[in-house]
Amino acid sequence: MAVLVGRKAPQFVAPAVVDGEEIVEDFSLNQYLGKKHVLFFFYPKDFTFVCPTELHAFQEKLHEFEKRGVAVVAASTDSEESHWGWLQMPKAAGGIQGITYPIVADTTKTISMNYGVLAGEYDYNEHGEMAATGPMIAYRGLFLIDKDGIVQHQVVNNFPLGRSVNEALRMVDALLFHEEKGEVCPANWEAGKQGLKDTHVGVAEYLSAQ
Repeated sequence: MAVLVGRKAPQFVAPAVVDGEEIVEDFSLNQYLGKKHVLFFFYPKDFTFVCPTELHAFQEKLHEFEKRGVAVVAASTDSEESHWGWLQMPKAAGGIQGITYPIVADTTKTISMNYGVLAGEYDYNEHGEMAATGPMIAYRGLFLIDKDGIVQHQVVNNFPLGRSVNEALRMVDALLFHEEKGEVCPANWEAGKQGLKDTHVGVAEYLSAQ
């Protein structure tokens, strides 16, 4: 599994559903370069169980990301038609109706592969036939990408383990704090708390105050 932190986020052009209803054929993260940070997350499958809880949790905090200048974008290996169908299903029925941020359709599985979150790979079996060695769906990968297109944070969970949206928001706050103040964020840092200068004197002053 690739570590992308400090590297350019893999670019792509793919279909997506935006605003909960419109299918666009040429969605790309390039539209945010120089304008917004991006919180890009993968989930395994439409019409499943942990996935809608995460999608709704990000929607509930969407205004918090947006007021920080961060675009939220989701993706799975399902088709855009599958995304659209799930978006028509009410929340009370297990659907994701009400989700407004873009959901990318990685039907070729190349986006998941390039981000290092694809569960499985294609290989030749003993009969010389191309076969999948896993479920070929995405793990729960999450990537915080800055305005320059550089990955600043990533986390990848296995299928049963839902992510914390509050932790994702904390990482956004930490990145914005570092960009604004030039200081670094110690363990368990939260917005409003003290940072530290990345020097021996700075860490000594910080630890002595704890």
